[in-house]
Amino acid sequence: MRVAIMYSGGKDSTFAIDHAMEKGWDIRYLISIKPTRTDCYLFHYATVEHTKELAEILKIPHVLEKCSVADPEKEAEIVKKIVEKKQKTDPINAVVLGGTGLQETQLRSIQNALRPLGIEVFASHAGEEHDLVIEQMLNKGYEIMITQVASDGLMPWLGRKLTKENFDELRRDSVMYKFHIGFEGGYADTLVLDGPIFDKKLVVEDFKRVVEDNYSGHVKINRLRILNKEEKVEH
Repeated sequence: MRVAIMYSGGKDSTFAIDHAMEKGWDIRYLISIKPTRTDCYLFHYATVEHTKELAEILKIPHVLEKCSVADPEKEAEIVKKIVEKKQKTDPINAVVLGGTGLQETQLRSIQNALRPLGIEVFASHAGEEHDLVIEQMLNKGYEIMITQVASDGLMPWLGRKLTKENFDELRRDSVMYKFHIGFEGGYADTLVLDGPIFDKKLVVEDFKRVVEDNYSGHVKINRLRILNKEEKVEH
């Protein structure tokens, strides 16, 4: 199956690539949408621009477009225009989204937009438990940085990396503060810096925590580098 993958650089879309590779699907290109405003419905706001470096590491063709609207149908039309143009030279059968399918607005909006083109749209690991998906990723060696938060109890996690050692702490916080453990619904966004699908790794050398209010904030990455896996980071 020839597929394109919606790619924010976060944990769910990264795991969608991992899933597609395991299935033997032919990943023709990645689609990344960078909102120019914070109230976008369908797409991550923080650090999406760094999908450019990650796609370079993955050696997969990459389309990065901006989104200046805050309307699910209009946002999905951006995806439709990308796919419609690419179908002429690099046709696909499906567009794959990360996640378990709980983000119904995103899934349905893109399904509706691409239905006239005969393109299937589905979530890569639909029906799986979010905490188990994150555990799988951590056990596989993925390095996951929390780059945006929008919930009580998550501000201390902004800029931190999820690890096998601190994941139980996140579980406890999700119960205490009642946010979704997989961050579905916009509670938080992430950036995956390293993992088994990457030949090299991204190293964030300098970043700033931008606090918007008591519950919300995002990371602004000032400097990062692509390093070989064996290279050590100098502090």
